[in-house]
This record gives sequence, structure tokens and C-alpha cells, in this order.
Amino acid sequence: MTAFRLRTDRLALRRFSPADLPAVTALCGDPEVMRYIDDGRPVPPDRVADEVLPGLLREYAELPDGLGCWALEAEGRFLGWAALRPPSSVGLAGPELAAGSLELGYRLLPAARGRGYATGAAAALVGAAFAELRAERVVATTMTVNAASRRVLERVGLRRVRTFFLDWPDPIPGSEHGDVVHALTRAEWATAAP
Repeated sequence: MTAFRLRTDRLALRRFSPADLPAVTALCGDPEVMRYIDDGRPVPPDRVADEVLPGLLREYAELPDGLGCWALEAEGRFLGWAALRPPSSVGLAGPELAAGSLELGYRLLPAARGRGYATGAAAALVGAAFAELRAERVVATTMTVNAASRRVLERVGLRRVRTFFLDWPDPIPGSEHGDVVHALTRAEWATAAP
């Protein structure tokens, strides 16, 4: 992972390790963090230990260098994570799944929100996706009602391309408004880059 730079002026983005189990458990177990993700419920600690963290660690071996989920830290404090992976979220289709597309995602602890950390991490990963990993498109999904996440995506250049609606088996509040797909192509990024 030496060629892939994972740093901003304010953040260090580093690989997870088994020692991060308490931090990942706290992140995935926080009701505010999980409010708009998956089924909207905190992930039980045993599932984090048995599935979530092992899955994150496995990605480093299975995905090309530079892809996966990265722990976000500032001044030695764990803030959350940011991820850049092959697209796999429910609702992605067509060009979002085309070869050369990467999916951006992030989760921050409530105490780290509103300080620009998600935007900084997302901007770093979008830049790396195009400049270093040679992606053709970066995509992301979020619930329509998740205004904070939509703002982060817009700040880093992704634009809303469509809204989709799914029949969830156990809908969470706000799902009636659908989910949105945001995207940015390499050409759009190159035109907007300073």
C-alpha cells in the first residue's frame, strides 16, 4: 500500500487491524451512526467481531491496492471510516456498475460530525480514485432524507443522478422518500480540478 497516499491535512486514513475491534464495535453499535444504513439498527457486538471487522480485514487481501475501508483518525482519535470499493450497494445499476466504477462510503461517530472530516476523507478518496487508481466513475448512495451525507457528496463533486425506491422488508423511517445515487465521472473531475 505504499503507492496509495491516505492522508489529508487533518486526517490519517489507515488500514484497520484486529486491535480496532472496540472502535469498530462502537461505530457500528451507535444508533445515530446506523440510522440511515442497512436496516437502521445498531450492529450487535458479536456480529461486528464475527463478520464486520473480519470482512474489512479480508478486503485488503482480496481487493486491489488502494481499495477497501480505512480507519479515520485525527490527533490519534478514531473518528470513523471511509471506504472506496467496487460498487455493490443495493440500487446501483447500469453505468454505476460498469467496469472502472468505484463506490465511495463513510461513517463517522456523532462527536466527529460537522467538522469537515467526512468531506476531507471523501475528497481524498475521490482524488485518489481518479488520479491514482484510474477510475472512470465514482458513485455513492444514501437515503434521500440523509441531508448531511448528500451535502458531503455534493461538496466533493458528486452530483445526484437519480432517485430509486425499493420495497424493504422492514422499512426504516424516511425510506418512503427513496434513496439517491450520486456520481462523478473522470471527465467531470478533470474539468473541475484546479
